[in-house]
Amino acid sequence: MDTVGSSDPRIIGLEVTDESIVAQLADGRTVSVPLAWSWRLSEATPEQRQNLKIMGSGQGVHWPDVDEDISAIGMLSGTPAPRPKIVAKPQRRRALSTAKAASVTA
Repeated sequence: MDTVGSSDPRIIGLEVTDESIVAQLADGRTVSVPLAWSWRLSEATPEQRQNLKIMGSGQGVHWPDVDEDISAIGMLSGTPAPRPKIVAKPQRRRALSTAKAASVTA
């Protein structure tokens, strides 16, 4: 694929502040999204936020310390990173076991 003539947005520079993720695109635009859109980056240390790698020819950015990826298209389309859903483990039926034990000893 020839990226020189591509119309896909390409990130050429990026800054992460305490409030925003700011990308400079190859076509001259600057795109900014709230830091809270990336829960991993919002919970990362400033040092982890600064350790980033621009992927490919600028399709996105990767933060290896926190395993986060953000694409130029994702920033432009306004797609925040979803938090993973935590599945609760089933509760043991302790109350039922206690009731059975009480009836056996009675």
